[in-house]
Amino acid sequence: MNLEQIFQKGAFRSLIRTAFSNGVVRRTALPFVEKKMWQRIVENNTNTFPLQVQRDKYDISLAMLHSVARSVDRGLISKGVLDRLLRTLLDNVVLSDRRQHAIDRLGFEPPLFVLVSPGKRCNLRCTGCYACSDSQSAAKLDWDTFDRILTEKQQLWGSYFTVISGGEPFMWQDNGLDLLDMALRHPSQFFLVYTNGTLITKSVAKELAKLGNITPAISVEGFQEQTDKRRGKGVHKRILQAMENLREVGVPFGISVTGSRENAEIVTSDEFNDFYFDEQGATYGWIFQYMPIGREHSLKPMVTPQQRLEMYNRTWRLVRERKIFVADFWNSGTASSGCIAAARPGGYFYINWDGTVTPCAFIPYSTHNIFDVFGKGENLDTILNSPFFKRIRQWQDEYGYTQSAKNIGNWLCPCIGRDHFEVLFNAVQDCQAKPIDKGAVDALADPKYHSGMVAYGSNYHHLSNKVWAEHYMAKQAVNS
Repeated sequence: MNLEQIFQKGAFRSLIRTAFSNGVVRRTALPFVEKKMWQRIVENNTNTFPLQVQRDKYDISLAMLHSVARSVDRGLISKGVLDRLLRTLLDNVVLSDRRQHAIDRLGFEPPLFVLVSPGKRCNLRCTGCYACSDSQSAAKLDWDTFDRILTEKQQLWGSYFTVISGGEPFMWQDNGLDLLDMALRHPSQFFLVYTNGTLITKSVAKELAKLGNITPAISVEGFQEQTDKRRGKGVHKRILQAMENLREVGVPFGISVTGSRENAEIVTSDEFNDFYFDEQGATYGWIFQYMPIGREHSLKPMVTPQQRLEMYNRTWRLVRERKIFVADFWNSGTASSGCIAAARPGGYFYINWDGTVTPCAFIPYSTHNIFDVFGKGENLDTILNSPFFKRIRQWQDEYGYTQSAKNIGNWLCPCIGRDHFEVLFNAVQDCQAKPIDKGAVDALADPKYHSGMVAYGSNYHHLSNKVWAEHYMAKQAVNS
């Protein structure tokens, strides 16, 4: 039986599993898998999006494939962890066919994942923290509520992917149980955990290796100078120790980068990527451009429109030329078909430590609280059907998600909060969404903040429209 026959017989899962576990087979299988990915994503193009949009999706998927393969080749992912990774992430998330029942029941596709910040406590006090975390706060989700969120999203929607943030997630505890206990409780879920890394000791790393369903994304701001400046003296050294601890036991990890006006060039440089991906062994990377929310919010640290466009160019070069999986929450908008907030299909929503539910971690306005929802005898479906979420999804659809290629808006400007602030502001007002913290209260009432955000979106639209028109919407790049 040749590879083509294996694929046609529906054994693609087995092919991928074999390819990742056997170097000889992998070298034979990867070109075949790449060809099939190209056919499915680019040639078939069932959504009739611009072809360059589909090429972006192909390129970033290919980068993830090669990034994992490189980590396996280098011995950075242990056999046990790889097996669990394939069973949870590949079978339950990437190639899952368990969501059709939810689609039939709801009449639309539910979100792919939920972002949960179970506790506000953090052992660091980073400048401009979007979560306003501190070491004293006792605000947290109790075990039963956290457990119910994970159980319901799996049972109701066939969602097996969960993202965890904070506060520092490894500080969360309830009744003597912690995040590792929760991952053990939900072995079919795959957890991506955003962490400062300082609590990943050798013993914690060993526990992560036993579990096999958690990958830590460790926050860095650049090299030692930039990281310690924002996060505290000596933090970078502790981060490198955490990475060493994870390498020793074969747990794949990534980096999480906050791009700002001060470090934009550094975090997209070859030197930066050589250090973290080649030397330290990171498998993937996420870039979150600084958003002016939370503690000490200010528009000044935001990357300039010119910096953002250069970050876009550098990030996609890294993906295409070096096949390293790096995604920018804003500059990779084509890969996600635009904004993914408010429980959009393939997207997510956010639940924080006091139960507040928001469309996105970077939209600090809410109409629902999970404690109230559960207290009324309702479930997570209530969140999906909230007028606030529906309003945002309507905008997403009109801007491009459900449009033909020729009618799609500029997905280099995908974010309703950063690039279309007036749309978000009106939705907040009309749906009577409430600010979730003092910073959000102040921002909502500040006309300078409002005008500054609108101006930022307008300026980046003007700068990126030429790229969008020529690179994505040109006749030869459109299948309409």
